[in-house]
Amino acid sequence: MTYVSKPKLHHPTLRKNKIGYTRRDYEGKVSTLCAGCGHDSISASLIQAFWELDIQPHRVAKLSGIGCSSKTPDYFLGNSHGFNTVHGRMPSVLTGANLANRELIYLGVSGDGDSASIGLGQFAHVMRRGVNMTYILENNGVYGLTKGQFSATADKGSKAKRGAINADAAVDTVSLALLMGATFVARSFSGDKTQLTPLIKAAISHPGAAFIDVISPCVAFNNHAGSTKSYEYVREHNEAVNRLDFWPSRDAITVDYSEGAVIEVPQHDGSIIKLRKLDADYDASDRVNAQSHIAQALTKGEVLTGLLYLAPGAADLHAHLNTCAAPFNRLGEKELCPGSGMLDKINAALR
Repeated sequence: MTYVSKPKLHHPTLRKNKIGYTRRDYEGKVSTLCAGCGHDSISASLIQAFWELDIQPHRVAKLSGIGCSSKTPDYFLGNSHGFNTVHGRMPSVLTGANLANRELIYLGVSGDGDSASIGLGQFAHVMRRGVNMTYILENNGVYGLTKGQFSATADKGSKAKRGAINADAAVDTVSLALLMGATFVARSFSGDKTQLTPLIKAAISHPGAAFIDVISPCVAFNNHAGSTKSYEYVREHNEAVNRLDFWPSRDAITVDYSEGAVIEVPQHDGSIIKLRKLDADYDASDRVNAQSHIAQALTKGEVLTGLLYLAPGAADLHAHLNTCAAPFNRLGEKELCPGSGMLDKINAALR
């Protein structure tokens, strides 16, 4: 297999931010995802957001789980810290890293399978604990690496590429995040960079658990039964000496619509996503109002996008636990071994 690397030299006329970095300095490796994948559009928005915020890449720690979405941290902020955990366990690993060193900016990237199925419990607890992080959920409703089965976020009644109809109710991650105590909750569409980039910037600046659910179309599973161009038909009628998949190139889906408007976005498989952007006068500080708006949109078959909830005066896990401000690796013997008197005091408090 041949890997294509990006050139290391930058053109001298490239625009720089306030700390002297070009946008190229926030990029990573060349993406190996399918052409037109919505996840790559999310990566582009993340690159733009960090560049505009003038954040040095080495100040960022990006963590992920397993899946197409969890591959994407390799495609942005190549000079940052990174850790790819096991399936569904990104939140607990990120929590431990955050408690050990609060000076880094923590970015968790996950998918709908990673967060809403095997990692559902971890997702719920990282929200309620208020870990200071930006949680990006790249939501396409399918298990992309294992041939497009329904994920837990697939809408009831939606149709798979093989014609199966999903009979299960969907897990609505923004509603769950609100219920579990997230202090910043938003939803966007991967093709709406104008909306997504400012949301990411706001989430990064938020002192607490910030969650963004991003609807991100999967381009690989748009073939259907009966098509002579489908993968299954070709395999049934081809005597192949090896088994290879060729993912056809697709154009990324982008949208542009005004606040308060509803737009129907055709997907690669012919289905329609109906997006509604919040009005400018929407009150994002009212949690009950946010839950009501989300529920109303769901009954209409709409995907509500924008900043859904922002808690005034939010605090993070360090404030709740009153932890030490210094990173653990900077603590000396005096701080780590304060003596028997302090131990007696701690034991007495636990009796």
